Formats: sequence, C-alpha cells, structure tokens
Amino acid sequence: MKSLEMQAKPRQVRSWMFVPGNRDRFVQKAKTSTADGILLDLEDGVLPSEKAEARLAVAVALSEDWVGPARYVRVNALSTPWLSADLEAVVIPGIEGICLTKVLTADDIRNVSAQIDALERKRGIKSGTVKILAAIESALGLINAYAIATADPRLAGLIFGAEDYALDLGLGARREKEAAELIYARSSMVVAATAAQILSVDGVFPDLNNPDGLLEDVRQARRLGFTSKSTFNPRQIDLINEEFAPKPEEVEYARKIAAGFREAEARGDASVAVGGQLVDRPIVLRALRMLEAVGEA
Repeated sequence: MKSLEMQAKPRQVRSWMFVPGNRDRFVQKAKTSTADGILLDLEDGVLPSEKAEARLAVAVALSEDWVGPARYVRVNALSTPWLSADLEAVVIPGIEGICLTKVLTADDIRNVSAQIDALERKRGIKSGTVKILAAIESALGLINAYAIATADPRLAGLIFGAEDYALDLGLGARREKEAAELIYARSSMVVAATAAQILSVDGVFPDLNNPDGLLEDVRQARRLGFTSKSTFNPRQIDLINEEFAPKPEEVEYARKIAAGFREAEARGDASVAVGGQLVDRPIVLRALRMLEAVGEA
C-alpha cells in the first residue's frame, strides 16, 4: 500500500523493570531479563548511605556484556545533591540512557542534557548517544509535559511516577478501581508524549499479590495509549509484554483492513466496509502500524 505514508514511530518497547543498583544479584539477573528495558536504580530504591556504593556497582554492570534489555539508569533529581555524582559515574560506554526523576520543566531537561553532552565528549561517546527518559511525578511536571517532551533531541520518552504524583495531589494511599483517580494524569501524559512522537511509559502496579488487578491496570494502560509499562517485579514482565503485544485476532483484523482497503483503492474508493465497520485512511494507518509491529508491513 505504497500510496499510504507511514508516520515514523519509536521502536516498540513494552516493558521496563526497575532494579536496585546496589543489589548485585538482581543486577546480574536483569542482564537476561525478558523486559525490553532495565532501569538500574540510584534513586528511591537506594538509601542515601548506599548511593556511592550503588554508583560504582552500576558503572561496573554497564561495562559488562548484556544480551537483551536496553540499559538505562534512574538517577536522582536535580533538586538533590546526588545528580552530578550519578551522571559522572554512569555516563560511560555501555549506557543507553538515563531516567531523570521528578522533572518539573523543560529547563531541567536542557540542564541535564548539557551535563551529559560534556561527559560524552570527556568519555569519547558520540554526542547524543545517551537518551533521557523524563519522569513526570507532580502536578507541575504534568502541566509542562509537552514542553518537557520536546525540550531536547535526547528525549526518548516520558514515564509516569504515579506514587509521587499521588503524593503531590494528596490522594489516598489505596488506589481506586483501575486507578480511576489517575486517569486524567495518565491520559494527559500519553497525549504529550504522542504529540512529541516519543515513548510513553506507565507507572508501576504496586500490589504484587493481585494478578487480576495487575491485568486490569495493564489493559487500562494500553487502552489509554501508553506504549509500555514499568514494574519492580520480574513476575509481572511476561503479562506486561503479552498485553502490549498485538493479539492474534487484532493482527488478523488488521490484515483484513489492509486487504479490503487495497481493493477499494484500486476501484478509486477512499473507504470500504470491513466486517460491518467503515474503514477509512486513519483506520488503515492504524492497521498498517500494527502489521509493521509484527513485521508484516
């Protein structure tokens, strides 16, 4: 279907797993994780007294061979005394990006990007190699989400820090069904990331012993338009990957749409009915995007 142009989209990344940077056993297991991205943690998962040790451990891990997941490091926020030391330790060959926490404004991104640029030159890393995943964790960050998303070419995506956001708004400790109180924030963040053509990563589902709740939460994230979801628990990864991958029935329907529209286009028609549904250009593009994701377009 050469007459239909496909818009450029970020590569598919379904799942991200946080791994405490000071726990070598977990780091070693993460190297072969089925998650698409690993976030080696120097922030909330590491006590202040252990941050220096964690930086050294993460730097060692980054220098070692990995077979699968993208390697990112969650660093401390600009408002803390630890960020400069974090960047100095981890912006080395082997790292693919950082997750910058508690981002409030576009200037936060530009500030950190300049620091990364200087370290790339210092370490002989090609300029622009180290990407940034910006964590939206507050009302101010959410209001500025699109400005943050478009602040710098390093931006790979936005990630929702649901618990810190809930704290900022004074929400209760227990989530409502399908995190109803977070729908506005989640949707707004997806819109900002999509408008900037970068990844949108949903926050974690914290109830480790509630598989039904996890399934509902992951499906909600996909319905809202997130490209991927984060987790602290390796047991959640397979479900996240499965739910964010195209379903066989979805792929088959996309094939029917593509074939039906191709026939309509040959007749000079701009739309066609497939399975009782009117199909026009936007629906065809969505179908082609799905087929592209499974290697058929």
